[in-house]
Amino acid sequence: LLEDKELNLKPVVIYTTRPMRQQEIHGTTYYFTDEENLNKLQKDGKVLECRGYHTVHGVWYYFTVEDEQFDREESLLMIGTLESYEKLREHFKDRVIPIFVTVDDKERLLRAIYREEKQEKPSYAEVCRRFLADEKDFSKENIEKNKITNLFENQVLEECVEDIKNFIRNVEI
Repeated sequence: LLEDKELNLKPVVIYTTRPMRQQEIHGTTYYFTDEENLNKLQKDGKVLECRGYHTVHGVWYYFTVEDEQFDREESLLMIGTLESYEKLREHFKDRVIPIFVTVDDKERLLRAIYREEKQEKPSYAEVCRRFLADEKDFSKENIEKNKITNLFENQVLEECVEDIKNFIRNVEI
């Protein structure tokens, strides 16, 4: 989506306190930071939303900071959770439009295992914990509660991306 010049979308990179995985890039994948910086940003009123996850490695935080990324009058693209969507919708009102990508449970689990296999020290327990947590977090009830109707099934990636592009082209803000 970001590569499509016609859409002219700019990425929003969120922050995390979790360790960087192999092949991730600071400032592109996430801004990797620590809890001390998170606390400072919260104290300064810069944190728009923050989620803590109790992983098998301890608590990891993922959060969105109102930084220079939001200073632009451009269309932005961000990956988030339903919880982050709720908070950003509260802050930015009608300017946040959800695009919810779904994938079959088996495929989602296999992708997570494949990604974890590439790590220096794979943690399959964490893959299982996250899979079960996502089942709860992204439940049908939570999707309906957030009034999200823009659902795109990712069976064939190219088709899914094209469907999302068509949706974005027709959005009126």
